[in-house]
Amino acid sequence: MSNQENVASYRRLIEDAFGGAQVALIDELLALDFVEHQRGPTPGPEGVKEKIRTLHSWFADFNMKVIDVVGDGDKVWGLNRARGVNTGRIMGRESTGRPMEIDVIDIVRFADGKIIEHWGVPDQLGMMQQLGLVPGPPEPRSA
Repeated sequence: MSNQENVASYRRLIEDAFGGAQVALIDELLALDFVEHQRGPTPGPEGVKEKIRTLHSWFADFNMKVIDVVGDGDKVWGLNRARGVNTGRIMGRESTGRPMEIDVIDIVRFADGKIIEHWGVPDQLGMMQQLGLVPGPPEPRSA
């Protein structure tokens, strides 16, 4: 696949599969032996489907957009923005009703037209602070 095709597939993964809860796209975009290097999810494509369902259960209006993306050879690097209002139980806690907006940095590797590996860095601490589930940074002191 060309860089443009890899970037287009990556956009579909982020904006349609994750952002639009189109879980069925995972079978089209990910290789059966897909490897997830990010901490937490169940392995393989089924783990990605589970992650999408979980995010949409935590945030009824969850969406994710690609902010910037670069493709080079078999890899695509992306900066994405995730948004939503917490309406469901999250990590065993009641919903907060609070909004969150975080950045997510991803690297994916393609082989034979499918995503074969993923490394991701979501701002989980920022999300937890915005939802009031962990303390935020202290307010700056005035002089």
